[in-house]
Amino acid sequence: MKDLQGKLCLVTGGTRGIGRATALALADAGADVLFSYVHSEEQAREVEKLLRDKGVRAQGYQADAGSAEQVQAMAAEAQRVFGPILVLVNNAGITRDRSFLKMTLQMWDDVMRVNLDGFFHVTQALLPTMIATGWGRIINISSVVGQTGNFGQANYAATKGAAISFTMSVAREVAKKGVTVNAVAPGFIETDMTNGVPTIALDQVRAMTPMGRLGMPEEIANAVVFLASPRSSFITGQVLAVNGGMYM
Repeated sequence: MKDLQGKLCLVTGGTRGIGRATALALADAGADVLFSYVHSEEQAREVEKLLRDKGVRAQGYQADAGSAEQVQAMAAEAQRVFGPILVLVNNAGITRDRSFLKMTLQMWDDVMRVNLDGFFHVTQALLPTMIATGWGRIINISSVVGQTGNFGQANYAATKGAAISFTMSVAREVAKKGVTVNAVAPGFIETDMTNGVPTIALDQVRAMTPMGRLGMPEEIANAVVFLASPRSSFITGQVLAVNGGMYM
């Protein structure tokens, strides 16, 4: 189904894990896909090729979501070259895990800057275009951790919980302007973030998950594509949990 044919999307943090899978899934739905990245030029060029091989326009931009200046520059250049960006997937995020009593202010600030300030910067940069066009989709990637909390992730959980409140607040403000704002809350997904988790901890996660497994990035991407499509036109301010039943 080419539900997003002709739509231009931006996925932040689009070279790995959920972001990469989402970029590819949006292209499969017919969308032209832009994405941001911070570190790996090689990975960015690889994702560009994969997207263009699907017959869509694609471009990666090196920009830190936590930097207002870099985000504004990216948004201006991207829309100058490609046109109005009408689908935004706020995905960029980092972790700096440590038990709260051992967590440093720097670890707290780093996660806040990217995971929460980043949502603010990118949304503020692109929302005016959506409102002017009269159509837009914003999908914020939250987490089951933002709903339940998690040991050693007070900073990360705080940002992901805030992402849900942010989603609902902005959704209320723009609902009459043709723009929907929703969140996807993944459970534990097989990505680089979980690759470094000890096996015993992942076994505990599987035991806590009724489906008995970790999710795949593509399963999150499919939820994002649905929320980005015209099929979700009467859905806004919602949190779609994709967690294998871990939190109901």
